[in-house]
Amino acid sequence: MNARFASAILIAAALPGLVRAASASECTPGPERTDAVAAVAERGEILLASGARALLGSIRWPEEAGAERAARAWLTAQVGRPLAVLQRGPADRWGRVRIDASAGDVGRADEALDLAGGLVAEGLVAVDAGELDTLCRPALLQVEAGARAAGRGLWAKGPLAASDGPALRAEAGRFVVAEGLLRHVGERSAWTYLDFVRRGEDGLTVTVSKRTWRRMREHGLSAAGLTGRLLRVRGVVEVRRGPTIEIAAPELIELVESGGAQATAGDSDGGRALRR
Repeated sequence: MNARFASAILIAAALPGLVRAASASECTPGPERTDAVAAVAERGEILLASGARALLGSIRWPEEAGAERAARAWLTAQVGRPLAVLQRGPADRWGRVRIDASAGDVGRADEALDLAGGLVAEGLVAVDAGELDTLCRPALLQVEAGARAAGRGLWAKGPLAASDGPALRAEAGRFVVAEGLLRHVGERSAWTYLDFVRRGEDGLTVTVSKRTWRRMREHGLSAAGLTGRLLRVRGVVEVRRGPTIEIAAPELIELVESGGAQATAGDSDGGRALRR
């Protein structure tokens, strides 16, 4: 088996990211069942042999046409293979369920291919919490780091610079990953503002809800401790006074060490992605 896929399947290293505060309803997996991929539709929607419609959790399907085709082609190659499926949470408004899925010999975890992990390892998708306020599989951030370091797929050009206002404005309405030094933290009653440029300059501001900021502070991440540090953030760009990303899941703000590696919070995603 390809070594990159092996690293995506056996996600067992200490977790990068800031916190893990998953709610039972959002992230706790249901019982494992056996199914198969029957077809793959647009936006990464999977039609399962059982008739269920599903989306892989903890990833962001690419929007650019070429990247979308590449991700869909990779996933389509899994059609007909047996799947070990874990559902997380209820179906969405369109009747789709969020799943983790491993393709291959469902009786042998060491021979199975984690679908989300494989897509992330190839640089075909980015990690994201979606509409949830927590990232259910934060260990995928470590898999993504390998693809980013190798410049695979989406990461051929690397993350955007958080200080590059014009480039961020050009991505308005799109999901981005950006990196930069945090210049200022403004704590208010309802929101906390993370500014990546000085006042009057054109660059990124990240807004963090009161609840999310409280969760971060409970894990020792204060305004003083983050200011001047290199951070990686991800989300959909909105243009207000300047480019802005609103963060609901704490794991979407990563503290990056000087060498480019993600700081470790001493958490773990367990031995194998689907066996927990």
